[in-house]
Amino acid sequence: MIITDTHTHLYSEAFDEDRDAMMQRTFEAGVTRLFVPAIDSSYTQGMLDLQAKYPENVFLMMGLHPTHVKENYKEELQHVEDMLNKHKFYAIGEIGIDLYWDKSTLGIQQDAFRHQIKLAKQHKLPIVIHCREAFDQIFEILEEEKSEDLFGIFHCFTGTIEQAHQAISYNMKLGIGGVATFKNGKIDQFLNQIDLKHIVLETDSPYLAPKPYRGKRNESAYIIKVLEKLSETYKVPEQKIADITTENSKAVFAI
Repeated sequence: MIITDTHTHLYSEAFDEDRDAMMQRTFEAGVTRLFVPAIDSSYTQGMLDLQAKYPENVFLMMGLHPTHVKENYKEELQHVEDMLNKHKFYAIGEIGIDLYWDKSTLGIQQDAFRHQIKLAKQHKLPIVIHCREAFDQIFEILEEEKSEDLFGIFHCFTGTIEQAHQAISYNMKLGIGGVATFKNGKIDQFLNQIDLKHIVLETDSPYLAPKPYRGKRNESAYIIKVLEKLSETYKVPEQKIADITTENSKAVFAI
């Protein structure tokens, strides 16, 4: 059984004390395809080092995270462009809009999001979207930019069934992680109405650990708990969930 974690921050400081042991637990759990999103330029070297150490398992994205869109965002976007021209990446991400922490940066977040969508089209890469309290703003830009060459993943999807269908209409898979195991996560109430062909698995580690680890540091090995939850939700074997979601990830990332 090949299991794919489509979103894991393996370079996070949260793993500095035991990264190798964490990676070993991940592989022992059968999680062998790990897609790693960018945050900003300060993490780039750590990402490259990680890929160099685990070249068969770690696949990098490049992008500027919306919560890191600050006054210097144009310099950061230039870093994204420079890296895309000198290194192999499998997606532009994570990108999007986050209005949970700071609504005052909406304008520059929108600018950065549009710019990075254009980079994705230019480099023929998928996008991986971060959306927090910003569905309307995200959908507005996706509506403007929609085309055959715009596709990707709506990371950590936590919206309604209507928002799920709208995201899918823009050629997006839904990234499903630990929130699906939460009692108040809500998406478990309608997830089985979404065809599995639209679903990929993720952890967003070290964040959003699934039950029974909720509130603790998350890691990619815990994706097994998400797999178990989806098997229960869709009433199909875990092997089938793993196979379908891995195939879906291959369709997105082309690897």
